[in-house]
Amino acid sequence: MAVQISPSILAADFARLADEAAAVPNADWLHVDVMDYHFVPNLTLGLPVVEALHKATATPLDCHLMIADPDRWAPQYAEAGAGSVTIHAEAAKAPIRTLREIRSLGARAGLALNPATAVDPYEDLLGEVDMLLLMTVEPGFGGQKFLDVVLPKVRRARELIGRHGGRVWLQVDGGVDAGTIERCAEAGADVFVAGSAVYGASDPVAAIDELRAAASRAVS
Repeated sequence: MAVQISPSILAADFARLADEAAAVPNADWLHVDVMDYHFVPNLTLGLPVVEALHKATATPLDCHLMIADPDRWAPQYAEAGAGSVTIHAEAAKAPIRTLREIRSLGARAGLALNPATAVDPYEDLLGEVDMLLLMTVEPGFGGQKFLDVVLPKVRRARELIGRHGGRVWLQVDGGVDAGTIERCAEAGADVFVAGSAVYGASDPVAAIDELRAAASRAVS
């Protein structure tokens, strides 16, 4: 699968989100981190902002729900216009039902795992997801240092995905920049969330092109 770059608006200017979305026209997705101050110790944005962003940009929204009750709220993000909705395995009480409902509403369904959560116990859920997200930092705050300890899990996830046909996208989120994206791509990731590396750059468009090129070189 071709490399995909999903800039995270967590690193953008929240007062100018429509302009910030427009600043990355070459992005494959726009990553939207939803945090509720319960599952993670931070509070960001919710459904009204996602609805507004969906109207303001043609770039599909990649909503990552770091919230305590994804079974209740995830379908509403699909209804709000998100192209992809990812829930955390650690928070979902009925993941199969929730993932199927997300899909039934026309969005791609994703399952996220924190750095310390093993991937093998979730192999049986790969048939229910379109994307597996492996956190490469502890969830909750942007700008953290990439955790190399997660790379073996990325490799293992790629093995498991291959065993099930290889159709599931493998996303990494946290500390992804020009210095780490090649290692992630070599390990098997194909969708990359980058916040500060894009929105902290003087030229976000060029930053995305550079990240995409680096990841593509690593897998070619």
